[in-house]
Amino acid sequence: MAITSINTTIVSKLPARAWLVVGLLCVVGCLNYLDRMMITTMRTSLTEAIPMTDAQFGLLTSVFLWTYGVLSPFAGYLADRFNRSRVIIVSLFVWSAVTWLTAHATTFNELLITRALMGISEACYIPAALALIADYHRGSTRSLATGVHMGGIMIGQSLGFMGGWIAERHGWSGAFSVFGMVGIVYAVVLALLLRDAPKEENELSVTATAEKPISFFDGIRQLFGEKSYWVVLAYWGLVGVVSWLILVWLPSYYKEHFHLSQSVAGFYATGYFHMASLAGVLIGGYWADRWSRTNPRARILVPAIGLCIGVPCIFIASGTDILALAIGCFMVYALTRTFTDANMMPILCMISDARYRATGYGILNLFGCLIGGLGIYAGGALRDTHVDMGLIFRCAALTMIICAVLLFILKPKYRDS
Repeated sequence: MAITSINTTIVSKLPARAWLVVGLLCVVGCLNYLDRMMITTMRTSLTEAIPMTDAQFGLLTSVFLWTYGVLSPFAGYLADRFNRSRVIIVSLFVWSAVTWLTAHATTFNELLITRALMGISEACYIPAALALIADYHRGSTRSLATGVHMGGIMIGQSLGFMGGWIAERHGWSGAFSVFGMVGIVYAVVLALLLRDAPKEENELSVTATAEKPISFFDGIRQLFGEKSYWVVLAYWGLVGVVSWLILVWLPSYYKEHFHLSQSVAGFYATGYFHMASLAGVLIGGYWADRWSRTNPRARILVPAIGLCIGVPCIFIASGTDILALAIGCFMVYALTRTFTDANMMPILCMISDARYRATGYGILNLFGCLIGGLGIYAGGALRDTHVDMGLIFRCAALTMIICAVLLFILKPKYRDS
């Protein structure tokens, strides 16, 4: 299948604020994932204060994912239809307020409600942010710019251990109060500095389809009319199962399998793990950008290769009693799996109408989160029946093989340059 270019009139010079936007959004991405993930490292403190089963604890993250996923397509459409930067600012302010509100929950049902509200408010961020970065960065910097932003997310994930650390010393609610207020203050800063790409520099303004009106249902028709989008949808859903299953249950696996304290297990499962993820999005973005100069499928092949490297690492890490070996193998998995995160939006740019990038990414989030949420809940339910967590992780590794095959057969429609 021939690959055509949709960017023939774009100059190579980046807009003046291109890297400033990436830097500003790195901080937002950090807060986005810190606020959502720190609850996974404080399970012991939280369940002592508010009694719940492992399945209920897993449900706290699953409900977040389900609401986050269901709202993502509509949130993506808002970013395509209206001002992307304003969508981002409002999203940050609201989810930070909800984070602060979580600290005041006293029952499991109240926790469940705040997690659902966080899912609704955070849904607007990622599609809008990645689409805004794609607007500013075209061609040879797109994967790296996306990777740098995703690096901010990895930093937020790596700081997730602070939830368990603060919970052991000041109670589980302390972290939610602190980081909720930080997010509210930063939303004010962002309102002063963040702007959409100027229309004359925005890639959307020079594509052949940009002058057509933007409609949610037209976007759905355009996206699902592409066979390649179906392949990407299946890929993202399965990757979501693997990613969320490991992210949520790895702290508990370290704690129980290696007999560690909550804070130490949380540090190994977030600090080491997500620092490797940070390196992965930068390496995966840089490698894909460089290779794409000679191979138009580079941004597809780099994530596929990363998954193939990660599979044996999961098998080794989930079957060993040597802590250092498990940590090292999970770090290699974290490094190579995140090649996907640096290249997902660039891949979407290669298969979809430029007007519906945020909508398309929102639909991917919907599918990935719904299936990923089921995976997390299933993991908790299996733990309640005493199924070994290592076996569950090995099944996740087999799923990664299917994901790699889907990427190898993916055929792009447009040249992302």
